[in-house]
Amino acid sequence: MPSHALTRTTPDTLWFTRCPVPTATGIAADRHWLADEFAADGIAVRSLQDAAPDVDRQTHYTHALPGLFREGGNVPALWARSRGERTRLIGLTWIEERQAILVRPDSAVHGAAALRGLRLAVPRHTIAIDFWRAMALRGFEGALASAGLTLDDARLVDLSADGYHGHWAAELAALQRGDVDAVYVKGALAVEAARRAGARVAVELDDLPDHTHRVNNGTPRPITVHQSLLEDHPDLVDRFLAVLLRAADWAADHPDDVARILGAETGAGAEGVAGAYRPGTHRTLHPDLSADRLALLAAQERRLREHGFLPAAVDVRQWADPEPLRRARQLHSAPERP
Repeated sequence: MPSHALTRTTPDTLWFTRCPVPTATGIAADRHWLADEFAADGIAVRSLQDAAPDVDRQTHYTHALPGLFREGGNVPALWARSRGERTRLIGLTWIEERQAILVRPDSAVHGAAALRGLRLAVPRHTIAIDFWRAMALRGFEGALASAGLTLDDARLVDLSADGYHGHWAAELAALQRGDVDAVYVKGALAVEAARRAGARVAVELDDLPDHTHRVNNGTPRPITVHQSLLEDHPDLVDRFLAVLLRAADWAADHPDDVARILGAETGAGAEGVAGAYRPGTHRTLHPDLSADRLALLAAQERRLREHGFLPAAVDVRQWADPEPLRRARQLHSAPERP
């Protein structure tokens, strides 16, 4: 894509951050396309995850860095917006990332209806926004709802995750001790953690026919940008999104490369990646702002607020700005200049 004439106030660095999950941002970073896109303009493109220690990595959650593009879980994104951070929603993806309810191998529990009356592990982490706790609550909530039940039909067991290392370590330890009956997990590392713990899958949320029961932190997953960057330099936002569209196109034709990149992004082995992401995941990285995805995110916002994770309401449709993605699609489809 061609470079554009830029003003003196153009930032010298653009930042991006993503969660360790399938994202077009991760694909584009691996292919070096983000850096290449802005190199001629003298703009560096840096990953927040790879930044120097003096860079505040908490901006992955707070989005207080004006030059930051974020493609990650919706719990921190909604939380940042609800706290008054001037972010805009510029894209949403829906990627099935294995969500499951685990039980002990000798448990008689099979299926969502069997969760009635069980002790469900709900962790607490001493972090600014406890997205782990939110994921567990929403995962159990979705599973129970698929059987016509609510969280009131089970027993929620609070667990402190302090002092434990590794994803779901506190919950899986409690499961092994017999302190809880079921644990929610998701993603590639969950596949490996479940195997190490000897746990068995009681409910595969990805198999639930109603996708509203699978709404959680990563479904749908937002792409957000700071309002100040969008106002001052909409062309940079459009071009960044156009690179993500290019990356999603490329991923659709390169499943083996995507699996390799996912291994690096998630830190999981081939078994974990294969177990977490179903065939066809490489074709689902394109963002949109469809009415369906916005409605699913709005439902997530309501539930998170009811559970006390959001200090104020977020009007999801008002938060969304479809124009950058519309312009990015035009850039992406335009023929290259000689």
